[in-house]
Amino acid sequence: MFHRLGHFVVKRAWWVIAAWVVATVALVAFAPKMSATTDEADFLPKHYEAIRASAVQEDKFPAEFSPGAILLFERTDGGALTDADQADIAKVTKGLGDKHIPLVQQVVAPSAETHTISQDGHYAMGAVAIDKTKMQTDEYTEAAKALRTEGKKLTEGTALKYQVGGQAAASLDQKEASSATDAITFVATVVLIVGIVGVIFRGVLVGWLPVLLAIIPMLAASGLISTVTELFDLKGSTIASAIQIVVILGVGTDYFLFLMFRYRERLRAGDDRKSAVANGVGRVGEAIASAAGAVTVAFAVLLLSELGMFTSLGPALSISVVVTALASLTLFPAVLAVIPAKATFWPGKRWMEEPKGARFHRIGMFVGRRPGVVALVSGGLLAVLSLAGLSYQGTFDMAKSMMPKDAESMVVTDSLGKAHMLGSADPTHVFLTADGKLDEAALDGFSAKLGQVPGVASVDTPPRISKDGSTADFKVTLKDSAASNAAIDTVTDLRSTAHAAAPSGSEALVGGTSAVLKDINLAMTHDYKLVFPVAGVLILLILGLQLRSVVAPWYLMASVGLGFAATLGATTLAFLKIGSEPGLMFMLPIFIYLFVVAIGTDYNILIIARLREEAREGRSPRKAAEEALRHAGPTVAAAGFILAASFATFMLAGNVLFAELGFALAIGIVLAAFVMAMFFTPSITALLGKKAWWPGHGAMPDHGPEAVGERAPEPAGRV
Repeated sequence: MFHRLGHFVVKRAWWVIAAWVVATVALVAFAPKMSATTDEADFLPKHYEAIRASAVQEDKFPAEFSPGAILLFERTDGGALTDADQADIAKVTKGLGDKHIPLVQQVVAPSAETHTISQDGHYAMGAVAIDKTKMQTDEYTEAAKALRTEGKKLTEGTALKYQVGGQAAASLDQKEASSATDAITFVATVVLIVGIVGVIFRGVLVGWLPVLLAIIPMLAASGLISTVTELFDLKGSTIASAIQIVVILGVGTDYFLFLMFRYRERLRAGDDRKSAVANGVGRVGEAIASAAGAVTVAFAVLLLSELGMFTSLGPALSISVVVTALASLTLFPAVLAVIPAKATFWPGKRWMEEPKGARFHRIGMFVGRRPGVVALVSGGLLAVLSLAGLSYQGTFDMAKSMMPKDAESMVVTDSLGKAHMLGSADPTHVFLTADGKLDEAALDGFSAKLGQVPGVASVDTPPRISKDGSTADFKVTLKDSAASNAAIDTVTDLRSTAHAAAPSGSEALVGGTSAVLKDINLAMTHDYKLVFPVAGVLILLILGLQLRSVVAPWYLMASVGLGFAATLGATTLAFLKIGSEPGLMFMLPIFIYLFVVAIGTDYNILIIARLREEAREGRSPRKAAEEALRHAGPTVAAAGFILAASFATFMLAGNVLFAELGFALAIGIVLAAFVMAMFFTPSITALLGKKAWWPGHGAMPDHGPEAVGERAPEPAGRV
């Protein structure tokens, strides 16, 4: 099949290139504009308690608002606020209201009654209501920008320092940080790919080819993703674009290298350029297709997630991989077919020479001679790192993790923490609802029980009562920041108390940011129990179909599972034990799964495909391991190094989330390529021998016309 595809592409190379260009232009031209959400509540299904509580608030207390922005006032000299300062603050808040900034509905001045002035008198906190229906529009963040600009103008000539934080300001800062991250990621990844591929093949053009060729699938995938996102009303994520860049550039470079090493190998074997391309596709096409299939399935299974962040990210990354794989099997070989080999590898002059005593040949010989020792050492390393993962602790403060510490919204959050006002900035709400009117005589007792929950600072009394008398809103101020693990734990206890203490005939619902994060935690637990097993089974089936074996897929998946646990353990050691972070971002295990389990499987597939090929040519299991590493080892090493280095560029973004992502994904790919694929998988295969391919005949010579290892070079025909 793939030999026929290779010959088809070579014979119609210019038509294939033209088809890709036309299709990409059309997809980009007609793609709708895609927006991203920064509101965690948008990622949860409607049945979660925090979302149900939000619906009650909108229905029964439409005038009540959760601040879209926080105005923080303090003196420039750091002293306590004076009466004159209080008067200036009132003028500033009134002035902001009089500006009629688009989407700004209300500006509330700080007061002692609302607990928005710190106990030491050094800080005052105002609140701004911003139209929530516009949260996913540019106007929402523009409102925060206007509040900053106009407020600073109004404080000129006073002794006040004025800053804007809260959700809208955080969205603005995240948007700016995300744009910077995308640019840094793209430039750094391009530099790495061009430099490393150029050095590997000792050529200039060949270094640029994977980057230049990735532009077309990147644009085509972006157009498709935008269309699918709008068509199925999916939620966009602020981190999706940076990840998509690395996926397409990284995975595209992997598949490019898979093809390039085979292409060069066929040239060295005596094929002419076009025959080398066609036979290269024929020999490596199945590995690329299988690898892409495993990655696509792993990403697509995220549709089963309960979090909108992942249900949208899954299809986006699946589309990216499918488009990149199609380009790798058609566009890449078409371009290679029309460029003379000497130009591709220029100015290198030794690309036709087979290196003598290559290091990967020596590695292969060692693995072939000592497979038991290699399996024990490589597997032991993964197991030891996995044990460190038992100390994993998650954290849910996305805003703090996604922005530099000097971003204004982060500075506001830190100041509120110093002033012990974080709970007041983002309170929790407990709604008590009944079918008819509430028994108001029972509300005091209910409120008292809420106030006794550990971690609760205060409960406003009396509660607000809805116009129809059926619902009471208890405003609960927590002692800790709404996004902290301590506040989330408090919500767990608060819910238990509220549910148990609710008067007969009524229902208690706990909402607010801490409650949303608690429900995200519950959704993540659901995803771990469903998404991981389903993805594992599907990848297992793909491996079984590719290898025609029942045995090999099981130890391949076992090695990938060890790689996942080892990656989580190494990251836990780096950031929680050696570093000083309180926890790893809650989404990190999912991303490790996405890239280590999914993309890391690519390298296992490439090695195991070559092992099978060498076995089918009649070599003994140990000799097959030696030859597989000799020929496929350089491809795995180059692809793994480039992808790991590409992910490591995330660490240049200047925020905690991308530092953790960059480190975790880089170390995960290193383990996948240089421990699992290079040592663990071939050593286990060598130990099992012919049993690895049971019940198929992968270990038997196959002289049929489609034998992977036996097929002779074929002329590509005239083009």
